Amino acid sequence: MKTMRRMARGVSSLLVLTFVCLGLQAPAQAGMVGTEAILGQEQVSAERARIMDALEREDVRRGLVGLGVDPQAAHDRVLSLSDDEVHQMAGRLDQLPAGGDALGVVVFIFVLLLVTDILGYTNVFPFVKKTVR
Repeated sequence: MKTMRRMARGVSSLLVLTFVCLGLQAPAQAGMVGTEAILGQEQVSAERARIMDALEREDVRRGLVGLGVDPQAAHDRVLSLSDDEVHQMAGRLDQLPAGGDALGVVVFIFVLLLVTDILGYTNVFPFVKKTVR
């Protein structure tokens, strides 16, 4: 009988401790998410996918290699672009003529990488002089 009481006391102490620990959890925080925010994220994702599709084209890859840009470095840079930069780049892709002016895409990506290299965000081109901050 004493062992039963001792066991029941141990189990009940464990249960009390468990319920106290469960009660100490932080409450969940919820907030309203606007439709514009969700649609904006979906639009950025779609635009980024369009840019990636353009980079996957063989003529664009050849043009990048011809300008001395590693296609994988361009791919990584597109993944690290901010939402505004993705929107600007996708807008530029929309302005290209139908049928694809791959040279325009290549030159745009080259200039974008060159500017980010000059600003110190990337290290793609060895001929760009870096300033020590």
